[in-house]
Amino acid sequence: MKKRICAALLAAVSLLGALSGCGAAESQIDAALHATVGTWKTAQTLTPYFYEDFVPEGGTVEVMPFTNPGDQKTALLAGSLDMTGTTIPTAIAAAAAGEPVKIVASLCNKCSALAVGKDADIQSAEDLKGKTIAYVPGTMHHVLLLDVLRRAGLDPDTDVTLTRIDFFDMGQALAGGQIDAFLSGEPYPSQAELDGYGRILSYPYFDDSIGTINAAMIVTEETIAQNPELVQQLVDAHIAATEYENENPDAWLDLAASFGTDRDLLEFSADNIELCWDIDEQYIRNCENLAEQMVELGMIDQVPDIEAMFDLSFLENAKAEME
Repeated sequence: MKKRICAALLAAVSLLGALSGCGAAESQIDAALHATVGTWKTAQTLTPYFYEDFVPEGGTVEVMPFTNPGDQKTALLAGSLDMTGTTIPTAIAAAAAGEPVKIVASLCNKCSALAVGKDADIQSAEDLKGKTIAYVPGTMHHVLLLDVLRRAGLDPDTDVTLTRIDFFDMGQALAGGQIDAFLSGEPYPSQAELDGYGRILSYPYFDDSIGTINAAMIVTEETIAQNPELVQQLVDAHIAATEYENENPDAWLDLAASFGTDRDLLEFSADNIELCWDIDEQYIRNCENLAEQMVELGMIDQVPDIEAMFDLSFLENAKAEME
């Protein structure tokens, strides 16, 4: 599978060169071979670290790690990155603000969970009434938490106490009894269960709402206009790298472990991590639902044109070459 994908993607690159004319193509393809891509050093967002294995010989891809999706987007707009991963809420907020970014591929789905204390008297979302729950405002996990509470018939302002705690500190707060629950991304929910001070109550994915969408790869409109070959090559590499990770999970988990996360924890949380690249109509509908909830939360003033937030032409080109 890996060899077939590589061959197809390399053929697509060659075809683009042939259609562009020799002199111009040589310059554009050369630019496409040397790119800078942003991402996080989390297990679910390591795909760009494999890109360089899937570009033509001599190509280089420099990966720049970030800790904040907003910083990634800012670096992209400043021209420091050719492509970057970011969360869907960040991409929606950028579109709502009129910033010229486009989603060109998905990066990861799922990766969230609601954790409670191991011995807590909480067996369902309804049991969260009267409890203290940690969250980080303005994140995907914030939106998911409010969705969980709404479905359980709980008012987040009166039925529970929401307290702001950074993701890194939620586990300690749960273990120490300062909170009763938290909703965050992996590996923190899995760590709570694996270390014995918590358990995962639920995975808050609802098909009639946000579904499992999480993060995506974005580029600027300027890059698409001025160097579409570069974008195509990066999307091709993203697809091939994602397929490689899914077919070779040890390679993906070994890389994640090399950045400091315990291997046992990575394996425990892997079932709640989906590495992906494709985007379909349901994905876009889920983004629209997310945008509507972001308006309700005051995260954005109005729902942007979600359809216009995507440029799926590069995925379509890659799929055509893979057939």
